[in-house]
Amino acid sequence: MYAIIETGGKQYKVEEGQPIYIEKLPVEAGEKVSFDQVILVSGDETKIGTPVVEGATVTGTVEKQGKEKKVVTFKYKPKKHSHQKKGHRQPYTKVVIDKINA
Repeated sequence: MYAIIETGGKQYKVEEGQPIYIEKLPVEAGEKVSFDQVILVSGDETKIGTPVVEGATVTGTVEKQGKEKKVVTFKYKPKKHSHQKKGHRQPYTKVVIDKINA
């Protein structure tokens, strides 16, 4: 059984027991989190939402908060003595999916 959920402006295919890395949520490690923006639930029968499946939720436990590896951007203009180097680390939340309620 799997579901497709939407969080942080992105869609994720999730299964029970699977860890996912999503955009940062304002919760502490060890807390429960529930996703109610369920777009599709597939199991014995497939339910497709218009735009979301009514009454379906996905629950999970927050395992940790962290930052991804650094992404470096480098801008360079030849013959102008101009360059610009910047780095960015995107924060994330690691969630382990506990249950898909359809």
